[in-house]
Amino acid sequence: MSPVRGGTDVTPPGAAPAVSRGVAVLDALAASENGTMTLSDLSRALGVPKSSTSAICTALELGGMIRRDDLGYSLGRKLVELGGAYLARLDQVSEFHLACLESPVFRDQTLRLSTSAGIDTLCLARYEGHPAIRLTTNIGDRLPASSCAQGKALLARLDDSEIERLYYGIDQLPRLTGLSRRTVPGLLKDIRLARARGYAVDEEESADSVMGLAVVVPTRGVRAPILAISVTKLKSDWNDTERDRLVAELQRVARLLGNPMATG
Repeated sequence: MSPVRGGTDVTPPGAAPAVSRGVAVLDALAASENGTMTLSDLSRALGVPKSSTSAICTALELGGMIRRDDLGYSLGRKLVELGGAYLARLDQVSEFHLACLESPVFRDQTLRLSTSAGIDTLCLARYEGHPAIRLTTNIGDRLPASSCAQGKALLARLDDSEIERLYYGIDQLPRLTGLSRRTVPGLLKDIRLARARGYAVDEEESADSVMGLAVVVPTRGVRAPILAISVTKLKSDWNDTERDRLVAELQRVARLLGNPMATG
């Protein structure tokens, strides 16, 4: 198991294997169905001996990253503290909520602020209009980048060769619905279209009967995270006029998040 899912994910030269395995433990617990795994389960997931896995888990437990009970190991409270500290320093999260609330177009829509996580996207913030679309992702959730508008928008920043390298060795893309893209060549067609349009589209690829649009937030600096803002609509409420209206507002809000001094 690798810390971040991807076709070329390996421990880079000079990296500490124990740290990489510690991250893999956290990833495995986060991905488990009931949130709890035994030492044997973790050992198999990491592909390392139980003695080594036990040493890693002991260190993580001492740091509050995981906790142990009679059922096994689960994620610890310290991760919530670290996640909260990260989000508190990410100004775009509060700006995102404020921009959605003040937007006459987005006030009643369902939107996400996401970032890249290997071949996935990670939801950092969620704004819910009324009624909210409950089928979409929550804060902390991951979606395959190939199956959602925000993922395609983030991938569109890369060259085709970089995308092919990211998905190297992956013959079948993860699928969430019957309309999710199956192969990298099929995904590349969508990404090229997103580059030409200036926005990406999810046509019932991440959830049945749900459409999505997304644009990338302009980067503030070399240390700023790469973010995408997306909006989702039920297919029954979808038409070309509504799409154009939402895209224009996405682009306006993205410019605002990328440059708080912008006026519109």
